[in-house]
Amino acid sequence: MIDKPDVDERSLAAEVAAAWGVDVAHLAFLPLGLDGNAWAYRVDTSGGERYFLKLRRGDVNRAAVLLPGFLRAQGVRQVVAPIDLPDGGASRAFGEHRLLLYPFHDGGSLWSRGLTDRQWVEYGEFLGRLHAVTPSADLAAVLPVETYRSGAGERLRALGEQAAASEILGAFWDRYATALRRLSARVDDLAARLTRGQHVVCHADVHPGNLIADGDGPLHVVDWDAPILAPRERDLMFVYSHDFGDHPINAHRAALFRQGYGPLEPDETMLGYYRSERHLDDVTAFLDSILNTGASAESRANDLHWLTRIAEMVAAEEAR
Repeated sequence: MIDKPDVDERSLAAEVAAAWGVDVAHLAFLPLGLDGNAWAYRVDTSGGERYFLKLRRGDVNRAAVLLPGFLRAQGVRQVVAPIDLPDGGASRAFGEHRLLLYPFHDGGSLWSRGLTDRQWVEYGEFLGRLHAVTPSADLAAVLPVETYRSGAGERLRALGEQAAASEILGAFWDRYATALRRLSARVDDLAARLTRGQHVVCHADVHPGNLIADGDGPLHVVDWDAPILAPRERDLMFVYSHDFGDHPINAHRAALFRQGYGPLEPDETMLGYYRSERHLDDVTAFLDSILNTGASAESRANDLHWLTRIAEMVAAEEAR
């Protein structure tokens, strides 16, 4: 979220210091991500240590807290897991929010920079290990399970009337409404044609924006907010799609990824379903955010940029 949260930052710093026993010298707001219910801060301590603080409105997904620590214990070293509280657990209440504290990793995301050859191999290694993990009984009990039923089409219909009447979105909706309605129909059609695959543990948002690295250094995988038991294509969609990141896969990068992951032949219909459903879900999230009267002009402009980017891709495919 690029807008600051409506919280007292001195109280927030005091809460972090009390909860995790760190000497907070400074909180730096980080305008990262597109989740309208989550905000990020860098925590600087008097001793020079740095941490990443996530402030989430509402409850935290229990699986999102348990899974990263479980994976770290299984030796999946790329996972960035929340730091446990001294008295147990990993999240702390702060008003209507929950706090999660993580190690801070330098380098930034790979959305714009892209992965090096070595990192493409490691990307494959990471997802191969993740998809081979057998969750514990406690973890399996709280992990959502894929249903292949998307609510994004219904949300699009509900938001469409508001978008058409909106001063900000009216022109956008006139231009792209037909293509987006066809996208919704395509999601339903692909869901009806799926051959249900074996379920594995999936990150569910493992695009290059959630891969952090310093130069050609090791990958750090962040944003474990929505893990799910689903076919591996739920994650592989981000690898094989050209829509996520500025340096998408090509034949050379695909060979490097397979070198790390191992033999694989993704189900093309499943990949198509997940790609289309993700676009539809993102479209409805951006429409809802832009129509939110509490958002700043800067935030709305940012959301409209990403919304238009997706709509243009969808319309271009319709034209082919």
